Amino acid sequence: MTSQIPREDGMDNSLRFLREGYMYIPNRRTSFASNIFETRLLGQKTICMGGIEAAEVFYDDEKFIRNGAAPKRMQKTLFGEKGVQTLDGAEHTHRKKMFMSLMTREKLESLRAITEKQWDEAVQKWELLDEVVLYEESKQLLCRTACHWAGVPLDEKDVVERTEQLGDLFESPAAIGPEHWKGRHSRKKVEKWVEEMVTQVREGKLTAPEGSALHTISLHRDLEGNLLDVEIAAVEIINILRPIVAIAIYINFTALAIHHYPQEAEKLKLENGEYAQMFVQEIRRFYPFFPLAAARVKKEFVWKDYTFEEGTLTLLDLYGTNHDAMLWENPDIFSPERFADWSGSPFSFIPQGGGDYLMGHRCAGEFVTIEVMKVSLDCLANRLSYQIPAQDLSYSMVNMPSIPHSKLILTDVSRSY
Repeated sequence: MTSQIPREDGMDNSLRFLREGYMYIPNRRTSFASNIFETRLLGQKTICMGGIEAAEVFYDDEKFIRNGAAPKRMQKTLFGEKGVQTLDGAEHTHRKKMFMSLMTREKLESLRAITEKQWDEAVQKWELLDEVVLYEESKQLLCRTACHWAGVPLDEKDVVERTEQLGDLFESPAAIGPEHWKGRHSRKKVEKWVEEMVTQVREGKLTAPEGSALHTISLHRDLEGNLLDVEIAAVEIINILRPIVAIAIYINFTALAIHHYPQEAEKLKLENGEYAQMFVQEIRRFYPFFPLAAARVKKEFVWKDYTFEEGTLTLLDLYGTNHDAMLWENPDIFSPERFADWSGSPFSFIPQGGGDYLMGHRCAGEFVTIEVMKVSLDCLANRLSYQIPAQDLSYSMVNMPSIPHSKLILTDVSRSY
């Protein structure tokens, strides 16, 4: 006999999840006084859990698989179909190595240089504007950065359109109605655009820089030695472009943290690069980004006297684990110093997933996120002068993704160096 997992009442609690957003799982972990509970979401039995021990078991590939875990609405918008997020076993390991080959020190240094150049060019334009909506402008800045680094040709006349389409992919998965369908439409448009490039690279009609994402993924071969289907190759290239544009969310929270915690930001002028790394990591821990990760039980097993039945949808609480008082002292206080002596556990700090980068399902793009954020932090804290006029700087814990309601308006932007 095993114990009964605490269970939430209700035939289906999907609407409650949408009403509570990032706090849906943390709220029930608190009310049940348990790091695990059962509910029903999207018409199916679902186990929700959080905390370091839950993360450790969740990323055990002997117990969980990703195939069939992500809802179709997310595959049609955020992830695309048959991408690396949906793979398991040797196929996943092989595909993940392809992504990790793009994360070398040399390539990340190139990304930093491209990001710095894009910030410099953006500021030249911003100095001429009465006001800058940071979220919208940073998405365009990052779209240029992503395409340049990935080897994807992008005409300047197409920047606004491609930025909007890539933004729709991560802004629409949790939306209902027209916004969601807009995301689906943008997914089709972006995939068609990238599919044409993949075909041209393979036919020798387009030269992609060797080692770039466009070159590497277009010519990648699966375990049987075959080129990826053009549609799948496009999905994986978009899995490089989309997450870089999504860093605009973190850039908004970076500016917000500098504004709300000036005493911490002041240390960026006095300390070495280690404090910038700590500041960036605390932004990633403190502010909402991904609310959860999804998987399905591979085969029945028992954990902590609870039975996990084969095929059961299981959600790991990313936001709640990053704010777990059992793991973080004063988790609701913004304190970069907490990372000064941080041990680097791959299961306690999980803003973009946990576990091993190479073999597991932790996001390969975490390296990219950190490097782009450090460049952006330096620009916003040390290299720019600007004003933040009165505006609604609050952000929702229901909307996913969450950004400050005003999208952070800057005025009087100029260089301070």
